[in-house]
Amino acid sequence: MNSMQPRIILLKEGTDTSQGVPQIVSNINACQMVVEAIRTTLGPRGMDKLIVDSKEKVTISNDGATILALLDIVHPAAKTLVDIAKSQDAEVGDGTTTVTLLAGEFMKQAKPYIEDGINSQIIIRSFRKATAFALKKIKEIEVTVKKDDPKEQRELLKKCASTSMCSKLIAYNKDFFSDMVVEAVMCLGPRMPLNMIGIKKVTGGSVTESQLVEGVAFKKTFSYAGFEMQPKNYIKPKVLSLNIELELMAERDNAECRIDNVEDYQRIVDAEWAILYNKLDLMVNSGAKIILSKLPIGDVATQYFADRDIFCAGRVAQEDLNRTVKACGGTILTTVNDIRPADMGQCDLFEEVQIGNDRYNLFKGCPKASTCTLILRGGAEQFIDETERSLHDAIMIVRRALKNDSVVAGGGAIEMELSKELRNYAKTIHGKEQLLITAYAKALEVIPRQLCENAGFDAITILNKLRQRHAQENSGGKWMGVDILSEDIIDNFDACVWEPSIVKRNALTAACEACCTILSIDETVKNPQQQLQSTQRHAGHDKNC
Repeated sequence: MNSMQPRIILLKEGTDTSQGVPQIVSNINACQMVVEAIRTTLGPRGMDKLIVDSKEKVTISNDGATILALLDIVHPAAKTLVDIAKSQDAEVGDGTTTVTLLAGEFMKQAKPYIEDGINSQIIIRSFRKATAFALKKIKEIEVTVKKDDPKEQRELLKKCASTSMCSKLIAYNKDFFSDMVVEAVMCLGPRMPLNMIGIKKVTGGSVTESQLVEGVAFKKTFSYAGFEMQPKNYIKPKVLSLNIELELMAERDNAECRIDNVEDYQRIVDAEWAILYNKLDLMVNSGAKIILSKLPIGDVATQYFADRDIFCAGRVAQEDLNRTVKACGGTILTTVNDIRPADMGQCDLFEEVQIGNDRYNLFKGCPKASTCTLILRGGAEQFIDETERSLHDAIMIVRRALKNDSVVAGGGAIEMELSKELRNYAKTIHGKEQLLITAYAKALEVIPRQLCENAGFDAITILNKLRQRHAQENSGGKWMGVDILSEDIIDNFDACVWEPSIVKRNALTAACEACCTILSIDETVKNPQQQLQSTQRHAGHDKNC
C-alpha cells in the first residue's frame, strides 16, 4: 500500500545534500587545510609565502589576511576563516594569522567530541562561556600605561610597533621603522584618520633610505615644455586646486563648425585662445603660486605660468589632490570665474626634490589638517609591497594603542596564562562543559607551540616549562613566554614584547564566533546546475580578459 504513494521531491534532481555529523567534520577538515597553509608564517621566525595569481603577479608575504585573500578559497565553510582574518585586519590591523590559527585549533579540539556524538550546541555554549571568561581575565591582568608622560607613552607605542614588525620581512629594521610609524601616527589629529597617511613607493636604494615627510608628497606628474623654467621652491605659497582642463583641444575632437571663408575660421581659433588666456589671467591675478589640476595642463598654460614664476601640475591623482586640499585648505574648483581667498590653501614650504629616479612634490607645514607621507625605498617591487603591508599593520596597532592604552605581553605569554586560568575554572564546573572548556584551554597553547616549531625549538620542552612557571602562584610568571633568541622562556613584559590587549580580545572573539558558526552548520545543499552556470560564466570572463 505504501509503495503506491507518490514520491515527494523537494529539490531538483542531481542536487547534492550533505548533512549531520559527517558534514560538520567535513567542514572542520576543510578549515584545517586553510590553517595549514598559513601555520608556518606565525612569529619572528615565520616563513614567507610566494603567491602567483592568474595574471602572473607575484606576491611575497607572511601576512595572514593577504595570503588568505590571494588563495581564492572556494569552499563555502572555509571562507569563514578568510572573513575573520579580514575583520581582524580592518579592526586592529595585526593578529590575522593568530586569529586563523586559534579558530582552526578550536575546531580541531571540538572534532573528537563531535565524532563521539556530543551535540554541537553544547560545544558552542561551552566555548562561548570560555571566551567570556578569557576576556574577563584579560581585562583583569592587562597593564595600563599612563598617558600623562609623553616620553613613556612614546616608548610604549614604539614597543607595540616593534612587536608587530617582528614577524615581517622588515624585522631587522624594526627599530628604524617603529620610530617612523610612531612619528607618522603622532602627526595626525585627535581622530587619527588613516587616509591622512600617504604611502608612496620608489624602487631602488636601501630600505633605510625610506623617509617620513610631515606633509603631503606625490610623484611629479607628466609635464610639457616650459616646466623646467618654473620655480621649484616656495615659502608660504597659496595653493589653487582645480578640476579644469587648461589645454587647447583639436577642432575635430572638440566641435564641428561649418564655415565658408578663412576669416571665420581665424575668429574661431582666436576666440578659443582668448578663452584660455582669460582663464590663465584670472588664476594669475588670484595670487596663487602653485596650481594643481586633476585634468591636463597643456604646453601653452605651462609656459604661461613659467613666465610668471608660478608652479603648475596637471593630471594629479584624485587621492593626492583630496589630501592636499584637506591639509592645505581651500576647495577643488570647477571654474575660475570667481576665485576667493577662502578657495585657496596654503602651506609653509613647497619644494620639488629628487628621490631615486623620480621627482616628488612636497607640501610641508600644512595648517588645516595634520598629515604625513611615508616614502618607501627598496630593491624589489615585491619587497616594497610587503614593507607597505607591514607598516600598515604597525600603524593600525599604534593607533589602537593610542586609543586603548592597555597592553599585554606577547610571545605566547597571554595565551599560556589564559590557558592556566581556564583549566582552573573548568575544575569548578561539572558535566560535559568541564571537558570542553579544558579543550578550549588546550587550544590556546597553539600559539606558543607554533612559535617554537617555526623557530626550530623543541615545543614540548618549552611548553612544559611555561606550564610549570605559570602554575606557580605569586612567582611573577604570568608574563612568561617563548624567548626566540635563546631557545628558552622569558618574561616577555620585561623584554618589551608588548601587544595592545584589544588585539587579543578581538582575536579570541572572532575565532570563537567563526568556530561556533562552523559547528552550527549541519547541512550543505549544492545545486550542480547553478555551479555549472557559475563555472561557465567565470570561464567566459577569463576568456574576455
